[in-house]
Amino acid sequence: MDQLLQQIEQYKQEISSVVPDGAEALEAYRIRFLGTKGIVKGLFAEMKNVPGDQKKEFGQVLNDFKQLAEGKYEDWKNSLGGAATGKSAAIDLSLPGDALPLGTHHPITLVRDQIVHIFGRLGFSVAEGPEIEDDWHNFTALNLPENHPARDMQDTFYINQNPDWLLRTHTSSVQARTMEKQKPPIRIICPGRVYRNETISARAHCFFHQTEGLYVDENVSFADLKQTLYFFVQELFGKDVKIRFRPSYFPFTEPSAEMDINCRICGGSGCAVCKHTGWVEILGSGMVHPKMLDNFGIDSNKYTGFAFGMGIERICQLKYRINDLRLYSQNDVRFLKQFTGAV
Repeated sequence: MDQLLQQIEQYKQEISSVVPDGAEALEAYRIRFLGTKGIVKGLFAEMKNVPGDQKKEFGQVLNDFKQLAEGKYEDWKNSLGGAATGKSAAIDLSLPGDALPLGTHHPITLVRDQIVHIFGRLGFSVAEGPEIEDDWHNFTALNLPENHPARDMQDTFYINQNPDWLLRTHTSSVQARTMEKQKPPIRIICPGRVYRNETISARAHCFFHQTEGLYVDENVSFADLKQTLYFFVQELFGKDVKIRFRPSYFPFTEPSAEMDINCRICGGSGCAVCKHTGWVEILGSGMVHPKMLDNFGIDSNKYTGFAFGMGIERICQLKYRINDLRLYSQNDVRFLKQFTGAV
C-alpha cells in the first residue's frame, strides 16, 4: 500500500504542474488520467491487493485523487470553451432554439385538481393518507365491523404479510385518520388512489381514483349537503346539468343518497356508459352516522356532519366524453395529447 500511496503523490505533483495548452493536450491528459485504461482506473484495480484493514483509508485517498484529476480536467476544458471541441465557429447564436414538445397533465390529474379547486372555494382543505391501510381505519371505524355484509361490496386486496393490512378500498380511511387527530370543525377533501378486485371493463378497473369529502360542525344538515353538491356539479359541468338524488345505503352515513346527472356522453339518449338510462351516478353521500363520530370521541349529540365520495375516472369520463375507462392507464400518447391545454 505504501508504494501505491507514493505513486499517487507523484501523480498529484504531475497534475499540479500541468499547464493548460490547447485541445490536443487536454485530450491527451484525459486519456492518460481518466481514460478506460488510464491511471485512475488502474489504481482502482489495485484495491484488491490492499489489506482489508487498510482498504477504507486507501479508498479515501483514491477518491480524493480521482476528484483532483477530474477537477483539473473540467477546469481546463472550461477555460478552453468552444475551442476544446472546435465547433465554436459552427454555432449561429442568432438562430431560434429548437422547439420542445409541450407536455400536459394527465386527464385524471386535471379533473382532480379542478375538483379540489371547487371545494377549496367552499373552505375545504386537502387531506391525504396511506394507500396501504389497516382494517380499523378502512372498515371497522367506519361502522363496518368484521363480517358486516357491506364489506362484500368492497372486493378487497389483502396483504399476505399481515392479515390486518390491505390496499385501501376508499379514501374514507383518510376521513377516519383526520377525525382521529382533529376535532370539529372539520372540512376536508380527500383525493387519492384506491384498489378493488374488479373485472376490468369500460366502466371498472382494479385501481381507480376517488375524491371524498367530510364536513363536521354544529348544526350541519342535509340541506347543507345538497346545496354543497349542487354548487359543485354546476361549477364542474355547467348550469345546464340535470341532477337527481336517490335514496341509498352506506354503513357510515344515515340517511344516505346517491346523486345522478344526465349522461354527458349521449346527452340522455342512452349509451353503454349510462346503461341506456340517460342517467349516470356520480357520487354517494349522506349524513355522517353518529356511531362513526362516537368512534373518534366526537360528541354526536353536539356535532353533525355530511360526507360524500366520487370516482374521479367517472367524473372525467363525463366531463371529456371518454367512453372507455381503460384509456386512462394505457399510456397512449394519441389519447393523452388531446388534453394539452385542457382546463
